[in-house]
Amino acid sequence: MTPLQRSQLQPTLDDSAKGQIRQANEARILAAAERVFAGAGFGGATMAAIADEAGLPKANLHYYFGAKQDLYRAVLAHTLQDWLVPTEVFTPEADPRTAIEAYIRAKMALAMLRPHASRVFANELLHGAPVVKQLLATELRPLVLAKAEVINQWVRSGRMAPVDPIHLFFTLWAATQTYADFEVQVCAVLGQDTFTANDQSQATEHVVSLLLRGCGL
Repeated sequence: MTPLQRSQLQPTLDDSAKGQIRQANEARILAAAERVFAGAGFGGATMAAIADEAGLPKANLHYYFGAKQDLYRAVLAHTLQDWLVPTEVFTPEADPRTAIEAYIRAKMALAMLRPHASRVFANELLHGAPVVKQLLATELRPLVLAKAEVINQWVRSGRMAPVDPIHLFFTLWAATQTYADFEVQVCAVLGQDTFTANDQSQATEHVVSLLLRGCGL
């Protein structure tokens, strides 16, 4: 390779490295923002507190997200997108039991892995969804309607018990997200300070078993 060829490749390599650094910093900031917004709410959270939580200069936050409102919107959009991915298992050719179980396990895992994200989203909804309402209408609703039709096909073909597919999704969300949104209540009833890995496994198996039986599976 000639020096000229190497010089032509160098910008590509530099851009790739910069892209990786950007993605890593954005992920770090979003994770920190989830924790701060979950604890302080939008009004109580500050960019300085999020920067401290992320271990980055405050200027970095403004570079990547501009203002607190932009970062808050990014947290909500990122959370919703991560919640939509597991619905990919709902396809006409899929086995209903396998698909519904996979979805429940994925949602339970997300609730356990990123409880702060779930709490930020829940708090946004409790306040009327002023920021995320459009995403609910333009991204969540069409996807749920499409997946509900898949479930209706399963029902019509006798592959599962008759259920209202829209309300099934509401039930799935409530049953899985409660372990993140109301962890304090769960732990209080269990008489312990933390929700352990063993508790998480037990809860997951309970929710899977209960909902599959309700679907005749």
